[in-house]
Amino acid sequence: MNFQLLIDNFTNPALLFFVLGIIAVKVKSDLEIPQNSSKFISLYLLFAIGFKGGQELAHSEFNLGIIWAVFFGITAASLIPLYTFFILKRKLSIENSGAIAAAYGSVSAVTFVTAVSFLEIQQQAFSGHMVAIMALMEAPAIIIGVLLVKSFGETNATKMRNVVSHSFTNGSVLLILGSLVIGFLASEKEAEGIKPFTTDIFKGFLAIFLLDMGITSGKKLKDFFESGKFTAAFAVLVPLFNGCMVAFLSGFITSNVGDRFMFAILAASASYIAVPAAMKIAVPKANPGIFLPMALAVTFPFNITIGFPLYYMVASM
Repeated sequence: MNFQLLIDNFTNPALLFFVLGIIAVKVKSDLEIPQNSSKFISLYLLFAIGFKGGQELAHSEFNLGIIWAVFFGITAASLIPLYTFFILKRKLSIENSGAIAAAYGSVSAVTFVTAVSFLEIQQQAFSGHMVAIMALMEAPAIIIGVLLVKSFGETNATKMRNVVSHSFTNGSVLLILGSLVIGFLASEKEAEGIKPFTTDIFKGFLAIFLLDMGITSGKKLKDFFESGKFTAAFAVLVPLFNGCMVAFLSGFITSNVGDRFMFAILAASASYIAVPAAMKIAVPKANPGIFLPMALAVTFPFNITIGFPLYYMVASM
Protein backbone atom coordinates (compact mmCIF):
# COMPACT_ATOMS: atom_id res chain seq x y z
CA MET A 1 0.00 0.00 0.00
CA ASN A 2 1.10 3.57 -0.57
CA PHE A 3 1.64 4.55 3.08
CA GLN A 4 1.97 8.23 2.18
CA LEU A 5 -1.58 8.04 0.82
CA LEU A 6 -2.72 6.48 4.09
CA ILE A 7 -0.95 9.16 6.14
CA ASP A 8 -2.45 11.91 4.00
CA ASN A 9 -5.89 10.45 4.60
CA PHE A 10 -5.38 10.37 8.37
CA THR A 11 -4.41 14.04 8.34
CA ASN A 12 -7.55 15.00 6.43
CA PRO A 13 -9.34 17.60 8.64
CA ALA A 14 -12.76 16.06 7.93
CA LEU A 15 -11.56 12.65 9.17
CA LEU A 16 -9.93 14.20 12.23
CA PHE A 17 -13.23 15.86 13.15
CA PHE A 18 -14.85 12.41 12.94
CA VAL A 19 -12.26 11.08 15.41
CA LEU A 20 -12.89 14.11 17.65
CA GLY A 21 -16.57 13.14 17.79
CA ILE A 22 -15.73 9.62 19.00
CA ILE A 23 -13.30 11.03 21.58
CA ALA A 24 -16.00 13.42 22.81
CA VAL A 25 -18.27 10.46 23.57
CA LYS A 26 -15.51 8.49 25.29
CA VAL A 27 -14.61 11.38 27.63
CA LYS A 28 -18.35 11.93 28.30
CA SER A 29 -18.32 15.46 26.89
CA ASP A 30 -21.61 17.29 26.35
CA LEU A 31 -20.47 18.24 22.83
CA GLU A 32 -23.25 17.67 20.31
CA ILE A 33 -24.60 19.07 17.06
CA PRO A 34 -28.26 20.14 17.37
CA GLN A 35 -30.53 17.69 15.56
CA ASN A 36 -32.04 20.34 13.28
CA SER A 37 -28.57 21.60 12.32
CA SER A 38 -27.36 18.07 11.65
CA LYS A 39 -30.31 17.37 9.37
CA PHE A 40 -29.77 20.63 7.49
CA ILE A 41 -26.08 19.87 6.93
CA SER A 42 -26.83 16.35 5.64
CA LEU A 43 -29.44 17.77 3.25
CA TYR A 44 -26.98 20.42 2.09
CA LEU A 45 -24.27 17.83 1.35
CA LEU A 46 -26.67 15.68 -0.68
CA PHE A 47 -27.91 18.75 -2.54
CA ALA A 48 -24.39 19.96 -3.35
CA ILE A 49 -23.23 16.53 -4.57
CA GLY A 50 -26.35 16.02 -6.68
CA PHE A 51 -26.23 19.50 -8.21
CA LYS A 52 -22.54 19.29 -9.10
CA GLY A 53 -23.09 15.81 -10.51
CA GLY A 54 -25.89 17.15 -12.71
CA GLN A 55 -23.63 19.90 -13.98
CA GLU A 56 -20.93 17.38 -14.82
CA LEU A 57 -23.50 15.16 -16.51
CA ALA A 58 -24.71 18.10 -18.63
CA HIS A 59 -21.21 18.43 -20.03
CA SER A 60 -20.85 14.70 -20.62
CA GLU A 61 -21.70 12.92 -23.83
CA PHE A 62 -24.30 10.19 -23.26
CA ASN A 63 -22.80 7.00 -24.64
CA LEU A 64 -22.65 3.23 -24.30
CA GLY A 65 -20.05 3.57 -21.54
CA ILE A 66 -22.57 5.29 -19.25
CA ILE A 67 -25.15 2.56 -19.92
CA TRP A 68 -22.61 -0.12 -19.05
CA ALA A 69 -21.66 1.79 -15.90
CA VAL A 70 -25.30 1.93 -14.76
CA PHE A 71 -25.71 -1.79 -15.49
CA PHE A 72 -22.50 -2.60 -13.58
CA GLY A 73 -23.62 -0.60 -10.52
CA ILE A 74 -27.10 -2.15 -10.38
CA THR A 75 -25.65 -5.65 -10.87
CA ALA A 76 -23.23 -5.13 -7.97
CA ALA A 77 -26.05 -3.86 -5.75
CA SER A 78 -28.09 -6.96 -6.59
CA LEU A 79 -25.37 -9.60 -6.19
CA ILE A 80 -23.82 -8.39 -2.92
CA PRO A 81 -26.94 -9.00 -0.78
CA LEU A 82 -27.36 -12.44 -2.39
CA TYR A 83 -24.01 -13.86 -1.35
CA THR A 84 -23.80 -12.03 1.99
CA PHE A 85 -27.24 -13.33 3.06
CA PHE A 86 -26.07 -16.94 2.92
CA ILE A 87 -22.96 -16.09 4.93
CA LEU A 88 -25.00 -14.27 7.55
CA LYS A 89 -27.79 -16.82 8.00
CA ARG A 90 -25.29 -19.39 9.26
CA LYS A 91 -25.00 -17.36 12.47
CA LEU A 92 -27.98 -14.98 12.55
CA SER A 93 -31.75 -15.15 12.13
CA ILE A 94 -33.31 -14.94 8.66
CA GLU A 95 -34.72 -11.47 9.39
CA ASN A 96 -31.41 -10.06 10.64
CA SER A 97 -29.52 -11.71 7.78
CA GLY A 98 -31.84 -10.14 5.21
CA ALA A 99 -31.61 -6.69 6.78
CA ILE A 100 -27.81 -6.76 7.04
CA ALA A 101 -27.47 -8.14 3.50
CA ALA A 102 -29.68 -5.31 2.22
CA ALA A 103 -27.64 -2.72 4.14
CA TYR A 104 -24.33 -3.95 2.70
CA GLY A 105 -25.72 -4.32 -0.81
CA SER A 106 -27.14 -0.81 -0.69
CA VAL A 107 -25.03 2.36 -0.51
CA SER A 108 -24.11 5.09 1.94
CA ALA A 109 -24.58 8.59 0.57
CA VAL A 110 -22.46 9.97 3.42
CA THR A 111 -19.54 7.68 2.51
CA PHE A 112 -19.95 8.78 -1.11
CA VAL A 113 -19.88 12.45 -0.07
CA THR A 114 -16.75 11.88 2.02
CA ALA A 115 -15.14 10.04 -0.92
CA VAL A 116 -15.67 13.14 -3.07
CA SER A 117 -13.50 15.09 -0.64
CA PHE A 118 -10.86 12.34 -0.75
CA LEU A 119 -10.71 12.52 -4.55
CA GLU A 120 -10.37 16.30 -4.42
CA ILE A 121 -7.31 15.90 -2.21
CA GLN A 122 -5.88 13.45 -4.77
CA GLN A 123 -6.80 15.95 -7.53
CA GLN A 124 -8.69 13.15 -9.26
CA ALA A 125 -11.95 13.82 -11.11
CA PHE A 126 -14.93 11.47 -11.41
CA SER A 127 -17.86 11.47 -13.84
CA GLY A 128 -21.16 13.16 -13.04
CA HIS A 129 -23.17 10.04 -13.88
CA MET A 130 -21.68 8.31 -10.82
CA VAL A 131 -24.09 10.37 -8.68
CA ALA A 132 -27.04 8.93 -10.60
CA ILE A 133 -25.60 5.42 -10.27
CA MET A 134 -25.32 5.88 -6.51
CA ALA A 135 -29.01 6.77 -6.28
CA LEU A 136 -30.01 3.86 -8.53
CA MET A 137 -28.04 1.36 -6.41
CA GLU A 138 -30.13 2.09 -3.31
CA ALA A 139 -33.31 0.19 -4.18
CA PRO A 140 -32.13 -3.14 -5.75
CA ALA A 141 -30.39 -4.30 -2.55
CA ILE A 142 -33.45 -3.47 -0.43
CA ILE A 143 -35.71 -5.44 -2.79
CA ILE A 144 -33.35 -8.44 -2.83
CA GLY A 145 -33.05 -8.37 0.97
CA VAL A 146 -36.83 -8.39 1.46
CA LEU A 147 -37.31 -11.14 -1.15
CA LEU A 148 -34.73 -13.31 0.64
CA VAL A 149 -36.50 -12.88 3.97
CA LYS A 150 -39.85 -13.69 2.36
CA SER A 151 -38.35 -16.77 0.69
CA PHE A 152 -36.49 -18.24 3.67
CA GLY A 153 -38.50 -17.01 6.63
CA GLU A 154 -41.69 -15.44 7.84
CA THR A 155 -42.35 -11.74 7.63
CA ASN A 156 -45.31 -9.39 7.48
CA ALA A 157 -47.50 -9.02 4.42
CA THR A 158 -45.91 -5.81 3.21
CA LYS A 159 -46.43 -5.38 -0.50
CA MET A 160 -43.23 -5.21 -2.53
CA ARG A 161 -44.67 -2.17 -4.28
CA ASN A 162 -44.62 -0.29 -0.95
CA VAL A 163 -41.00 -1.25 -0.31
CA VAL A 164 -39.90 -0.14 -3.79
CA SER A 165 -41.86 3.10 -3.46
CA HIS A 166 -40.28 3.83 -0.08
CA SER A 167 -36.81 3.17 -1.51
CA PHE A 168 -37.20 5.82 -4.21
CA THR A 169 -39.16 8.34 -2.13
CA ASN A 170 -36.70 8.18 0.76
CA GLY A 171 -35.62 11.76 1.46
CA SER A 172 -31.91 11.26 0.74
CA VAL A 173 -32.54 9.44 -2.55
CA LEU A 174 -35.18 11.92 -3.70
CA LEU A 175 -33.01 14.94 -2.88
CA ILE A 176 -29.88 13.69 -4.61
CA LEU A 177 -31.82 12.57 -7.70
CA GLY A 178 -33.77 15.83 -7.79
CA SER A 179 -30.60 17.90 -7.37
CA LEU A 180 -28.97 15.88 -10.13
CA VAL A 181 -31.82 16.69 -12.53
CA ILE A 182 -31.82 20.38 -11.53
CA GLY A 183 -28.05 20.60 -11.96
CA PHE A 184 -28.41 18.98 -15.37
CA LEU A 185 -31.11 21.44 -16.47
CA ALA A 186 -29.58 24.61 -14.98
CA SER A 187 -27.68 26.90 -17.31
CA GLU A 188 -23.96 27.32 -16.70
CA LYS A 189 -24.44 31.03 -15.98
CA GLU A 190 -27.11 30.42 -13.33
CA ALA A 191 -25.11 27.57 -11.78
CA GLU A 192 -22.12 29.87 -11.44
CA GLY A 193 -24.26 32.18 -9.31
CA ILE A 194 -24.68 29.59 -6.54
CA LYS A 195 -21.19 28.12 -6.84
CA PRO A 196 -20.05 29.70 -3.54
CA PHE A 197 -22.82 27.72 -1.82
CA THR A 198 -22.42 24.43 -3.70
CA THR A 199 -18.62 24.33 -3.79
CA ASP A 200 -16.73 26.82 -1.64
CA ILE A 201 -18.23 25.92 1.76
CA PHE A 202 -18.62 22.20 1.04
CA LYS A 203 -15.54 21.00 2.95
CA GLY A 204 -16.40 23.07 6.02
CA PHE A 205 -19.90 21.59 6.23
CA LEU A 206 -18.48 18.12 5.63
CA ALA A 207 -16.11 18.52 8.60
CA ILE A 208 -18.95 19.52 10.95
CA PHE A 209 -21.13 16.71 9.63
CA LEU A 210 -18.40 14.12 10.26
CA LEU A 211 -17.98 15.50 13.77
CA ASP A 212 -21.66 14.72 14.30
CA MET A 213 -21.22 11.28 12.72
CA GLY A 214 -18.32 10.61 15.07
CA ILE A 215 -20.51 11.43 18.07
CA THR A 216 -23.28 9.17 16.76
CA SER A 217 -20.85 6.32 16.01
CA GLY A 218 -19.26 6.60 19.43
CA LYS A 219 -22.65 6.21 21.13
CA LYS A 220 -23.45 3.05 19.12
CA LEU A 221 -20.14 1.26 19.65
CA LYS A 222 -21.36 -0.31 22.91
CA ASP A 223 -24.39 -1.85 21.18
CA PHE A 224 -22.18 -3.25 18.47
CA PHE A 225 -19.66 -4.85 20.82
CA GLU A 226 -22.51 -6.78 22.42
CA SER A 227 -23.42 -8.42 19.07
CA GLY A 228 -20.31 -10.64 18.92
CA LYS A 229 -17.12 -11.28 16.95
CA PHE A 230 -18.90 -12.62 13.86
CA THR A 231 -20.63 -9.33 13.08
CA ALA A 232 -17.41 -7.42 13.83
CA ALA A 233 -15.45 -9.50 11.33
CA PHE A 234 -18.24 -9.23 8.76
CA ALA A 235 -18.42 -5.42 9.09
CA VAL A 236 -14.73 -5.17 8.12
CA LEU A 237 -13.95 -8.13 5.85
CA VAL A 238 -17.01 -8.00 3.58
CA PRO A 239 -16.66 -4.27 2.71
CA LEU A 240 -12.92 -4.85 2.19
CA PHE A 241 -13.61 -7.73 -0.22
CA ASN A 242 -16.43 -5.89 -2.03
CA GLY A 243 -14.44 -2.69 -2.40
CA CYS A 244 -11.27 -4.32 -3.72
CA MET A 245 -13.13 -6.72 -6.02
CA VAL A 246 -15.30 -3.98 -7.56
CA ALA A 247 -12.31 -1.61 -7.87
CA PHE A 248 -10.64 -4.34 -9.94
CA LEU A 249 -13.68 -5.45 -11.99
CA SER A 250 -14.72 -1.88 -12.80
CA GLY A 251 -11.57 -1.67 -14.89
CA PHE A 252 -13.46 -3.64 -17.55
CA ILE A 253 -16.11 -0.88 -17.61
CA THR A 254 -14.06 2.30 -17.39
CA SER A 255 -10.44 3.41 -17.26
CA ASN A 256 -11.28 6.51 -15.20
CA VAL A 257 -9.58 6.04 -11.82
CA GLY A 258 -12.04 8.37 -10.09
CA ASP A 259 -15.02 6.37 -11.37
CA ARG A 260 -13.43 3.06 -10.43
CA PHE A 261 -12.76 4.38 -6.93
CA MET A 262 -16.36 5.56 -6.62
CA PHE A 263 -17.65 2.15 -7.73
CA ALA A 264 -15.48 0.59 -5.02
CA ILE A 265 -16.84 2.98 -2.40
CA LEU A 266 -20.43 2.25 -3.39
CA ALA A 267 -19.80 -1.50 -3.15
CA ALA A 268 -17.91 -1.26 0.14
CA SER A 269 -20.28 1.12 1.94
CA ALA A 270 -23.35 0.10 3.94
CA SER A 271 -26.62 2.01 4.17
CA TYR A 272 -27.72 3.19 7.62
CA ILE A 273 -30.44 5.61 6.48
CA ALA A 274 -32.57 4.19 3.65
CA VAL A 275 -32.28 0.49 4.55
CA PRO A 276 -33.23 0.83 8.26
CA ALA A 277 -36.25 2.90 7.23
CA ALA A 278 -37.31 0.29 4.66
CA MET A 279 -36.65 -2.68 6.96
CA LYS A 280 -38.77 -1.09 9.67
CA ILE A 281 -41.70 -1.38 7.27
CA ALA A 282 -40.91 -4.66 5.53
CA VAL A 283 -39.04 -6.72 8.15
CA PRO A 284 -39.99 -5.40 11.61
CA LYS A 285 -38.41 -8.45 13.32
CA ALA A 286 -34.94 -7.38 12.17
CA ASN A 287 -32.93 -5.87 15.04
CA PRO A 288 -31.55 -2.38 14.18
CA GLY A 289 -29.34 -2.69 17.28
CA ILE A 290 -27.20 -5.08 15.22
CA PHE A 291 -27.10 -3.75 11.65
CA LEU A 292 -27.05 -0.03 12.48
CA PRO A 293 -23.88 -0.16 14.62
CA MET A 294 -22.26 -2.50 12.09
CA ALA A 295 -22.74 -0.01 9.26
CA LEU A 296 -22.26 3.21 11.18
CA ALA A 297 -19.79 2.40 13.96
CA VAL A 298 -17.51 -0.06 12.15
CA THR A 299 -17.83 -0.12 8.35
CA PHE A 300 -18.07 3.65 7.92
CA PRO A 301 -14.96 4.46 10.04
CA PHE A 302 -13.06 1.58 8.43
CA ASN A 303 -13.84 2.80 4.93
CA ILE A 304 -12.89 6.43 5.47
CA THR A 305 -9.62 5.56 7.26
CA ILE A 306 -8.18 2.36 5.79
CA GLY A 307 -10.58 1.63 2.92
CA PHE A 308 -10.24 4.83 0.90
CA PRO A 309 -6.46 4.60 0.31
CA LEU A 310 -6.67 0.86 -0.34
CA TYR A 311 -9.51 1.06 -2.88
CA TYR A 312 -7.81 4.01 -4.57
CA MET A 313 -4.59 2.02 -4.87
CA VAL A 314 -6.42 -0.95 -6.47
CA ALA A 315 -8.36 1.39 -8.80
CA SER A 316 -5.11 3.05 -9.87
CA MET A 317 -3.51 -0.21 -10.95
